[in-house]
Amino acid sequence: MTPFVNLHLHTEYSLLDGACRIDALMERLKELGQTACAITDHGVMYGCVDFYKAAKKAGIKPIIGCELYVAPRTRFDRVYELDSDAFHLVLLCKSMEGYRHLIKLCSAGFTEGFYNKPRVDWDLLQQHHEGLVCLSACLAGQVQQLLLHGNYAAAKECALRYDALFGRGNYYLELQDHGIPEQKQVNAGLLDIHRETGIPLVCTNDCHYLRREDAEMHDVLLCIQTGKTLEDQNRLKFQGTEFYVKSGDEMAQLFPEAPEALENTCRIAEMCQMDFVFGKYHLPAFQLPAGETDARHYMERLCWEGFQQRYPDGPEDYRARLRYELDMIARMGFVEYFLIVGDFVNYAKRQGIPVGPGRGSGAGSMAAYCMRITDVDPMRYNLYFERFINPERVSMPDFDIDFCPRRRQEVIDYVTEKYGKDHVAQIVTFGTMAARAVVRDVGRVMSMPYAEVDMVAKLVPQELKMTLEKALKVSPELKRYYDDDPRVKNLLDMARKIEGMPRNCSTHAAGVIIAAAPVDEYVPLSRSDQGVVCQYVMTTLEELGLLKMDFLGLRNLTVLDDARKMILSGGGQLDWEHLDYDDPAVFEMLGKGQTSGVFQMESSGMTDVAVRLKPRSIEDVTAIIALFRPGPMQYIDDYIRCSKDPSAVHYAHPLLAKVLSVTYGCIVYQEQVMEIFRLLAGYSLGKADMVRRAMSKKKMDVLKAERESFVRGNPAEGICGCAANGVPEEVANGIFDQLLDFANYAFNKAHAVCYAVVAYQTAYLKYHYPKEYMAALLTSVLGQNGKVAEYIEQCRGLGVTVLPPDINESRADFSVAGDNIRFGLGSVKNVGVGFIDELVREREKGGRFVSFQDFCQRMSAGDLNKRVLESLIRCGAFDSLGAKRAALLRVYESVLDSAAADSKRNLEGQMDLFGQLQSTFQPALQLPEVEEFSRRELLAMERETCGLYLSGHPMEELRPLAREVNAIPVGKLFQAVASGEDPYLQDGKFVTVAGMVASLKFKLTKKQTQMAYVTLEDASGSMELMVFEKALTAGAPWLQQDAAIIAYGRISAREDEDPKLMVDEVYPLNEQYAFRYGEIRLAQKNRRQAQRPQAAAFEEAPAQEPPTGAGESGRTLWIKMSSLLDARMEPVQQALRAFPGKDRAVIYVLDQKKRMAWKTGVDGAAALQSLAPTLGGHNLVLK
Repeated sequence: MTPFVNLHLHTEYSLLDGACRIDALMERLKELGQTACAITDHGVMYGCVDFYKAAKKAGIKPIIGCELYVAPRTRFDRVYELDSDAFHLVLLCKSMEGYRHLIKLCSAGFTEGFYNKPRVDWDLLQQHHEGLVCLSACLAGQVQQLLLHGNYAAAKECALRYDALFGRGNYYLELQDHGIPEQKQVNAGLLDIHRETGIPLVCTNDCHYLRREDAEMHDVLLCIQTGKTLEDQNRLKFQGTEFYVKSGDEMAQLFPEAPEALENTCRIAEMCQMDFVFGKYHLPAFQLPAGETDARHYMERLCWEGFQQRYPDGPEDYRARLRYELDMIARMGFVEYFLIVGDFVNYAKRQGIPVGPGRGSGAGSMAAYCMRITDVDPMRYNLYFERFINPERVSMPDFDIDFCPRRRQEVIDYVTEKYGKDHVAQIVTFGTMAARAVVRDVGRVMSMPYAEVDMVAKLVPQELKMTLEKALKVSPELKRYYDDDPRVKNLLDMARKIEGMPRNCSTHAAGVIIAAAPVDEYVPLSRSDQGVVCQYVMTTLEELGLLKMDFLGLRNLTVLDDARKMILSGGGQLDWEHLDYDDPAVFEMLGKGQTSGVFQMESSGMTDVAVRLKPRSIEDVTAIIALFRPGPMQYIDDYIRCSKDPSAVHYAHPLLAKVLSVTYGCIVYQEQVMEIFRLLAGYSLGKADMVRRAMSKKKMDVLKAERESFVRGNPAEGICGCAANGVPEEVANGIFDQLLDFANYAFNKAHAVCYAVVAYQTAYLKYHYPKEYMAALLTSVLGQNGKVAEYIEQCRGLGVTVLPPDINESRADFSVAGDNIRFGLGSVKNVGVGFIDELVREREKGGRFVSFQDFCQRMSAGDLNKRVLESLIRCGAFDSLGAKRAALLRVYESVLDSAAADSKRNLEGQMDLFGQLQSTFQPALQLPEVEEFSRRELLAMERETCGLYLSGHPMEELRPLAREVNAIPVGKLFQAVASGEDPYLQDGKFVTVAGMVASLKFKLTKKQTQMAYVTLEDASGSMELMVFEKALTAGAPWLQQDAAIIAYGRISAREDEDPKLMVDEVYPLNEQYAFRYGEIRLAQKNRRQAQRPQAAAFEEAPAQEPPTGAGESGRTLWIKMSSLLDARMEPVQQALRAFPGKDRAVIYVLDQKKRMAWKTGVDGAAALQSLAPTLGGHNLVLK
């Protein structure tokens, strides 16, 4: 075995180009007996830490590097003809010094040199070359390119320049041979330069995949990257199949003339001695206020001052809790962390930026509560500090803070300004090729018909962490297609090879790094459309000791803030700091299922739980939030039963009542698991949390020892055990088993409480201030017409009317108008924010507009134009002035032209001798006498300009008929599909919808049959119906613009689109059909069931050609039927299925004169005997 180290290798983090998966790479290297390897992704270092950890775990030496792009001139030049093609250069880290220089280079490539690719230049290389080994790279290297173009002298000069820069022994001429003719030419030149200059050689293989047979997979990956198909002859494609991870022997055979080139791979590996340092924190120094000199003393002062405000009569055990926390925070080195978080949270509060009450385990800290980082009392809700900071497990705490999304950036800007722009960066995140998506991608690349690929993709269950391998186990239909159809097998096999690879990178929605020094001294940076981001993901940054903060945006905080402002501006009294969190009326509203618009409780599933449970406290709401998740959902019925019947509550031991009484004897929270360990067995809370984590990860070796400690104790660790507290061994083991079973499902109570508080706050405002709350809620969903329509419907249920836009009352957002809500002008088509601001200012300055003419004259000098004015007329914004929309649409252009001319004359300063403006007499506008539009036309105008009906809905009068046919509201259907909570409203399920035909478009299919795309709209939203030939022919009389229809069909839901309905049947929505709909549906169902065997079990075939796998006996059972719709078809099908065998079965269908062959073999004699009483012997023959 020839010693060799791969020094030029691209992992999956060379996005959609490299296909060497890191984990599989380690197995490949061990298989080849190689003891070291380098990572050299294209221009990025995304995967370096993952590569390092995987290599260390596998016992392989990791070499950190990167294949950089070098600008032809300088990194600042961006002339396409001169600068579009960058040279390649491989750099490897010899030491931590080299790593720091490499991340500087990699970062500058993005922040300074990006032009199609991240580029460095000679100037940067001169600044950052120490501690690095340089390889001349592949055919795209600068030396190689000069040789390819026949310029040997320049190539030699270039090589000498790099050699001088990096130093002899640190620069290598890179030999590669992938069977490409140009490489033979280049290698000859490199050998000549080596002989003339002494610059050492190294041989590499440009590894893009692991094995030769992966070349096809890599080709598919490139097609996904470039949007091409395998049929495209002009696509980007690697030459040959040699770009795989090769053995030393294979490499030796390629370069027999340069054995030292192989030896140098090992020599370079020995030179590279760089190791990452994990767990060492790089927290920024907090800037203490003037007069403060000690961070710990300052934090303690803040906490005790806050304690006096939060707990004016705080008992001693409360004080002891705060002293304990402060001591632990100081001992673990997190004082400045708390000060940093407290500083920007309280900055936000001082600026009036809404901040959430807390999120995650941080709400369990009393110190955070006293510093006003959080607003949930940990003592009231029995939350544990150790769930946030565990003194027995040293790791960085993690405050996640919710801000109003509208002003979240202000807080990030404050932090950036305070700590320095170069000390703050956002974080990269990767989109991976998930199961369904990769099937679609690969199917497109293979040029498979879209409908077939879509069918296969939809057979992959839509569940979290679903993989194709798992899907083939849990989806029998997918497995059947995989086994029976070679094309599907090929599709899925290829998709499995690519599944899970990163597809693209983007910016993490909330994560921000704050570092003690410029961030690019610790990690490489890149640039996105949202600014500078770290190239390592969040978990990696935390491992490297960088301070990560989550600045999250929560829309509901904006809603609450807007509602409070409207309440106070309207003269209402609301003491938000002392809100009553025990209002029975609020809980009663939730118990009635009136949860629309209530944070976390809007979904049909959550609403159902609220109705069944009838929550009576924040604790109940907390439990609903914690339990309504996959896994613990199975315990909801027990929780509800015990909440209503105290006799149903059972404790395995009386001590458990102290822990579980608040949740009616059910284990719901992680904190309860911890407390059971503490109370029953004497564990410290820190130790209990570590055992809880081991339980959730099923670390059975750890748990075996902990069971013994839990039951009998462990004096060495200060654990007395259950036995010492009078818990029998059998009971203790039973409790341990119960904890083990539930620890994986238990939820963080601190997080659940925080969200329960926000849920209660939204419910409180909805109940006590419905107008203000619903106005704020509607504003928050502007542009989401389906949600707007849903909430307008909810307003009606609350006795609040949403009035159409009005030029004398509307603002940009929805606003309160008396006892109702006024529609915001910001939702009107063509009406911009600048114009709305002008309108509101003019109204405040000059009073209400008294006429259409008055409006045009006063507003014409600003942004008012004909498009804006027409939209305002059509949406009904002038209706309150008494003018007909039909009349205004006749004259608006001339009125606006006249007003604009007046405004222009005045601006030009036409003054009379006395300095007064010349008067241009404007007679009162006489509107033409015209007939107003019909109600339906007026509603259509509102929908056109505002996206929905405002003053009514055409479906209002038809709502009883829609209920009669059990039509599902479109808004409810969309919500159910999105949440996945209702199994009867998911992809593939059949439903009835009813509404108005908003639009109708006909199209020819590939089979040259006609189909229709129909937009159906009801009061809750709109959806697309796809009506194919059969249903279109039958329903044609009723499929007309603005017609009211009933549609029955199958839901089609894709990840990237709104749900559609594949229509089977269409009927008019009128009394005649609505009251007979059940009868009609039953008849159609029976007809489909009769037809279904034809598609499922029969195939048309000549009598002499038996179906595959049938007829081995040579006998055929002939069955004569009048029609495939014959009611006796079902028992025929049942009999043929019930008696499998080696005979054929053929049905002769009289009305179609067709022979239909049963697809599998049958026992003809048994089937004949079974069917004779039903069909009569004259219709059956076995021969």
